[in-house]
Amino acid sequence: MKRRQFVRATAAAVALSADPLHLVARDPIHRQGPPRFQIGLAAYSLRSQFRFMKGKPQTPSNDGPAIDMIGFLDYCVAQNVDAAELTSYFFKPKPDNDYFLNLKREAFERGVTISGTAIGNNFTVGRGPKLDTEIQEAITWIDRAAKLGAPHIRFFAGTAAQLASAPQRIEEASEALNRCAKHAATQGIFIGVENHGNLTSNQMMELMRRADNPWIGINLDTGNFLSDDPYGDLERCVPYAVNVQVKVTMKTPEGKAYPADIDRIGKILKDGGYQGFVILEFEENQPYDHIPPALDQLRSALS
Repeated sequence: MKRRQFVRATAAAVALSADPLHLVARDPIHRQGPPRFQIGLAAYSLRSQFRFMKGKPQTPSNDGPAIDMIGFLDYCVAQNVDAAELTSYFFKPKPDNDYFLNLKREAFERGVTISGTAIGNNFTVGRGPKLDTEIQEAITWIDRAAKLGAPHIRFFAGTAAQLASAPQRIEEASEALNRCAKHAATQGIFIGVENHGNLTSNQMMELMRRADNPWIGINLDTGNFLSDDPYGDLERCVPYAVNVQVKVTMKTPEGKAYPADIDRIGKILKDGGYQGFVILEFEENQPYDHIPPALDQLRSALS
């Protein structure tokens, strides 16, 4: 980590440790050597082309070829990316172990690393049967990530509004994450908590402070901070990132989209000493037309 990020993180840790209610439990990741990146593509980028969505059939868009997960791996080969993020929404309904092992084999034979998978859980539903079900389903997906050979799985904590609605919500979400991480550690799987649902960088830091396991980190999505200083938010979170997803747009606090400064994002990752996967998650229209130039832009920014 560069000196500026180290000083900032250390100062924050000292300030928070003076408060008995805030124990600094998840330190910034200590990385060795210069920044290093493996560029990949998220299956979510082609979400309209898959034949299944969250276990149900969907009609693929007619603006390009329909695909399944094997077809997505082939597309990753065609785009010459290092890694593929296999978003769980697009697996076939009721996948079994053989399905995941076959995907692992197909990816290996293509020379594509499976960077991780992603689920759409919610840990702010309140204590009780609903939360227990969410946790158990998340643990099931940790085991499935292990079958895939994926080192990382993306989790949601909840939305910013949910976490802010009552003091116990962030406590409940943190407890759920820690329970899942205890199991993830036995499988060698990192849990990346995404800044999804308009979570602020303050809320992300609070979740990291409450994490009691080194297998928890941040799945840092560059397009998800709706603030007046999203680049500052990214810089603050990079030391905790276990996976990075790059979007080509950002949004104002009012939700208005504008083009992301990909070069600036690349500099933030380099200055922060990040090492690991940098995954393009393309959310705009006509993905087949726009993903290749977006990948070129990302490669340039990280070179």
